[in-house]
Amino acid sequence: MERADSIVIIPTYNEKENIENIIRAVFGLEKEFHILVIDDGSPDGTAAIVKRLQATYPDRLHLIERKGKLGLGTAYIAGFHWCIEHQYDYIFEMDADFSHNPDDLPRLYAACATEGYDMSIGSRYVSGVNVVNWPMGRVLMSYFASKYVRFITGLKVHDTTAGFVCYRREVLETIALDKIRFKGYAFQIEMKFTAYKCGFRIKEVPVIFINRTLGTSKMSGGIFGEAMFGVIRLKLDSWFKHYPQRQTPHQS
Repeated sequence: MERADSIVIIPTYNEKENIENIIRAVFGLEKEFHILVIDDGSPDGTAAIVKRLQATYPDRLHLIERKGKLGLGTAYIAGFHWCIEHQYDYIFEMDADFSHNPDDLPRLYAACATEGYDMSIGSRYVSGVNVVNWPMGRVLMSYFASKYVRFITGLKVHDTTAGFVCYRREVLETIALDKIRFKGYAFQIEMKFTAYKCGFRIKEVPVIFINRTLGTSKMSGGIFGEAMFGVIRLKLDSWFKHYPQRQTPHQS
């Protein structure tokens, strides 16, 4: 069997209500995707569910177990290193809770694999505000946070905190992953800003974000604080930092 070119990284902490359904939904797509679950020691048994499903999907479903809650950013960095080592061409970030619709994965893939972009973002804000079941206060906070990031950094992305992303492997090989500073949702901003500064082409693909119906949100005020103050630091640091540049020529 020919090896799949795409893998979806799903970080988990207490996602027993969602993890089996999201795995089966991704594996039910017409295009073949592999999955790497990175579980931060979920006390609810999330990892045990993944291990049980590995018997059904032995070649497609992978698991990294970590001791304790180490942060979203470090989970993705660990996943990126694993996926680069295993030579996947397209590497995705996606939440476990169905706020990101697995049916949108082929659209993010097509933006990179067919249209020639280096990074595609499942964007809530590129075509208005496409968020379902969020309290209005949180919608406004998220929307204006992205506006704020655009203003401070000059990053031409409408949804800077989006966590639904496809990277070409070259992007992750070029970025100095172990120097990515932020651990929470500012991690998403830093990755996009760094890819932009390295000269990679980014496309926003409009998606509808649906707030989780099962399990508990991991969002906190501290996460937003890191994002708000972190972008100023990010911009200031960029004046003195050398960013390695994209090597392969852009496709037209």
